[in-house]
Formats: sequence, structure tokens, C-alpha cells
Amino acid sequence: MKKLLAVAGLGLAAVAGAWAQTPDDYPANYAQAPRFRALAYYSADAEPAHVEFAEQAIDYLWHLSWGEGFILDRATSLEGMTADSLAQYSVVVDINALPSSAAERKLFEDYMENGGGWVGFHAAGYNDESTAWPWFNTFLGAGRFFCNTWPPQPALMTVDIAGHDVTRNLPAEFVAPECEWYQWRPSAADNPDVDVLCSLSPKNLPIGIKDVVTGGEFPVVWTNRRYRMIYLNIGHGDREFTDPTQNLLFVNALRWVVSRDPSGNPFEKRGAE
Repeated sequence: MKKLLAVAGLGLAAVAGAWAQTPDDYPANYAQAPRFRALAYYSADAEPAHVEFAEQAIDYLWHLSWGEGFILDRATSLEGMTADSLAQYSVVVDINALPSSAAERKLFEDYMENGGGWVGFHAAGYNDESTAWPWFNTFLGAGRFFCNTWPPQPALMTVDIAGHDVTRNLPAEFVAPECEWYQWRPSAADNPDVDVLCSLSPKNLPIGIKDVVTGGEFPVVWTNRRYRMIYLNIGHGDREFTDPTQNLLFVNALRWVVSRDPSGNPFEKRGAE
């Protein structure tokens, strides 16, 4: 038995040795350290359904970071941070809130204007007359909140740009889990700097049971080409991570924003620098 074990051990060692020198056509790109840093920004004092989404989104992001694929930090405020401390993050994942104080907003603006990355969900894009932050409308590529459907319900989603990195492996149409669907005026679809990647299909109209929306453009996922950002009007309640197609959309969006980091695409590196 000892001889057999010894032979088996030699066999394993030989196999390990064979892969010690990576062949030129080896398809895997294994990182030796975390590839990037991400900051999950959220509010624990928001509408209950938005807090539910935040809790599940943070858990989902944490699972994506397993194996030290990336470093995930969390914050409910940007107060006390500096331009240098925020610059260490390749992406801010804005889950359910906007910066509110003047200092936070200035820091956020400077970060985004200097190549910072942003993945924003649902309530992170909500703004109205009381928000008083015109720069954010420029950044978002849309106007103020105009109306919404109620109660949250599933809807048929249409992929508008099938060849984009965020949508290239999604079906042309899919049913998204229940959400409260927002409209803005002006719509992001009217902005020449915006690429609308997914919209609610007109087949849904009229949509809503208490609050019924009967028409208008319904972009759901878009990017403003002037910034390294993507917005997803998805993120209400505890059902958002129940659908594999929508989860794939989330991962694609995060990966796409990070891949465009001005310092280089971390997914093309074998180890963190």
C-alpha cells in the first residue's frame, strides 16, 4: 500500500510540474491578488424596500468577491473621505442613495469627472425638484423623476443594443423580476450621449395596477458615454436577485465598468500590481 501511495504521489507531482510552466495557449487568467477595489455605497435609512435591496445587493457583491477576486468595502457616507482615498476604488456601486451634503457631492463629482467608475441602481438615480443637484442630471444623462408604476411587478425587458459587452450574452427579451419602474423627463433615450442598452417592452403597456403608466419611453439600463458609468433602474425589494438572466446583467455591468478603468483592464492581468 505504501508503494502505491508513493507512486500516486509521484504522479500528482508530475502533473503539477507539467503545469508549472504555463503554455502559450493556456485559457485561464488566474489572479495572484485582488484585481480591483469596489466601494458599495448605500443608505440604511431609506425606504424599507430599498434597504432590503441594499442588504441583498451587498451580500451578492460579497459572494462575487470570493477567493479575493476583488476587495469590497462598504460605506453609508462619503464624509471624511478624500480624493485620494476614493481614487483607490475602481468602481462605486451606488445601491440606493445619492450623496447629500455639499462635501460629499463635490467629492463624488471630482471622482467621476476624473475617470471614476459608477454602477447605480434604481433609487440611486431618483432625483426631483428637492434634490437641487443639476450636475447629477448631466452625469445621469436624464432629467428628473417623472412618474412610476405601482405596485412592483415583473415586466418584459427588451435588449436595445445586442452587441454591447453588457448585453451580448443576454436574450433579445426576458422577464425581469418585480420592480417599481421609473420614468424621467427628459428621458435618457433623448440624450445623444446616452446608449440605452435595455428598455421595458411596449408590450407591457399599460403597466401598473394602482399607479398605471400608459405610454412614453421606458429605458431601464443605460450608459452615458461621457463618463465611466452604467445605470440600472432595478433595485426595489427582496426579489431582484431571483432571476439568473438579470443576475447576469448585473455581473456584466460591473465587469464592463471595471474593465474600462483608466489604469488598465484588471481582467487582462495575471496578478494585481
